[in-house]
Amino acid sequence: MSRLEAGFYAFIIIFLLVFMIDYLFIKRRYLKRLNKSKKKKKKDNELMELSYLIIKFKLDKNKLPLNKLLVVISLINAFIISIVSVTVLILDTYIIIKLLVGFALLMGLIYSLYEILGRVLERRGMVKDGNE
Repeated sequence: MSRLEAGFYAFIIIFLLVFMIDYLFIKRRYLKRLNKSKKKKKKDNELMELSYLIIKFKLDKNKLPLNKLLVVISLINAFIISIVSVTVLILDTYIIIKLLVGFALLMGLIYSLYEILGRVLERRGMVKDGNE
């Protein structure tokens, strides 16, 4: 096994471990927050990601399947955290370059993945009635 193959396998194993741990913690946190917001009906407990999607893509909150969307948002956030953290850990360079690569990856992944999610929700007809 070459050094490149070993590095690739290490990346995949570390990525899967970090992804599963992140996903479980993020989903648990979102479920707690969602249950609190149902009881209190406060806008403070609303998910920031959900608020962003509703405002940017003019989605109707009543049409959104919150439980399925919660799972998708948890998967997206776990994927973003895992890719960025494992990539920065694997890089063998100066810390400033690691920070720059991590920041660029983080911003790029956040924007692109939530843009894709918003467009999918738009196409499925989750928009407000006046915007169709």
